Amino acid sequence: MELSEKLIIEIKKNSIYRIEENLRMIFICFDKITEKELWNQPSKKGIAIGNQVTHIVGNMTQYLVSTLGQKNYNRQRDKEFEINRGICKSSLINELSYTIKESIITINKLSLENLLKKRKVQVYYLSGIGCLIHAVEHFSYHTGQIALLTKNITNNELGFYDGIDLN
Repeated sequence: MELSEKLIIEIKKNSIYRIEENLRMIFICFDKITEKELWNQPSKKGIAIGNQVTHIVGNMTQYLVSTLGQKNYNRQRDKEFEINRGICKSSLINELSYTIKESIITINKLSLENLLKKRKVQVYYLSGIGCLIHAVEHFSYHTGQIALLTKNITNNELGFYDGIDLN
C-alpha cells in the first residue's frame, strides 16, 4: 500500500472516530437534560443546546454530505438559531444520528482526488481535507459547548470517561 493510501485511511479513520466520539458525548448530555432544558437559552446572546444541535446538523450536511458528497442542499443557517422548542429530544437525536451516518458514508467514499479538490463552501475556498477538518472541529467545538451547558444545567459531572483510566 502506498504512503498516500495509508494517509487517506488514517485521515478518514480518525475523522470518523472524532465524529463518533462527539455523537457519544451529545447522547450522554441529552440523557441528563429535560425537554425544557434542551431549549433554555443560557443568556441573551447564548445558544440553547437544541439550537446547537440543529446548527451542527446544518454544518455537517453542508460541508460533508453536500459539498464532499456532491448532493444538493439549500442550507438556511440563520434559521438554525431561530428554532425554539417544538422539536423533541428524540427527533433531534434522530436527525443528528442520520446526519452523522450520512457524513460517515460520505467520508468513507472520499478519494485522494476528492480530498485535494478545491471548492467553494459558504465564503471559503477549501480542499476536501479543509472541508473535513472544518466539519470535525466545528462539531467538536459545539460538543464542548453542549457539555458545558449540560454541566451548568445539571451541576453534575457528565461521566464521559467513567471507568476509563486516562492517566
